[in-house]
Amino acid sequence: MENNCIFCKIIRKEIPTTVVKENEHILVIKDIHPKAPVHYLVLPKKHIIHMGEISNDDQLIAWEMFKMIKELASDLQDPKAFNIISNNGAASGQSVFHMHWHFLAGRDIFQGKF
Repeated sequence: MENNCIFCKIIRKEIPTTVVKENEHILVIKDIHPKAPVHYLVLPKKHIIHMGEISNDDQLIAWEMFKMIKELASDLQDPKAFNIISNNGAASGQSVFHMHWHFLAGRDIFQGKF
C-alpha cells in the first residue's frame, strides 16, 4: 500500500467511511458524492494505479473484483440493472490514483427515473 493514497488509508481504517462489503482482497465503500441512488466504490486492497497497471500476478484481484460486483448486484431489486465505471488515467477523469470501479444502480438512465 501507498502511504499517501487516500484509498489505502481507508483500507487501513485510518480514515472513517461507510463500508458496504469486504473480503480478503476487496473493500466496497459508499461514494461520498453519489451520482445514483446506489453508488459504491469497489477497491482492491492492493495498491494498483489503474487497470493498465494490472500484472499477471494480479489476476486473482481482478477476478475478486468481478465476483464482488456480482455479489453487489444480487442485492439489488433488479440484479441485471447496474453500471460499472472505471476512469483510467488523469485524461479520463481519474482523480484518485488507486484503481477502483464505480458501481451505480437504482436509476433508469434511459428514462431518467429513480
